[in-house]
Amino acid sequence: MAKALIGYMNSDLRTPARLTAENARLRARVGELEALVLRLSEENDQLAAAQAATLLDLETATMQEMQPA
Repeated sequence: MAKALIGYMNSDLRTPARLTAENARLRARVGELEALVLRLSEENDQLAAAQAATLLDLETATMQEMQPA
């Protein structure tokens, strides 16, 4: 069985240079995705703040309308 495992491992056609290149490509992709998550998170925070401000303004305007004249 050991020979089968060793043979399986040696039959992998990937070379160390190819593995290094693939690893670098994957690390770059992870970096891109992390940057995208950060950008979308910041955009989401801005949109949530704008929505909260809109709701607060709407609530303030409604409260002013309810004041007796």
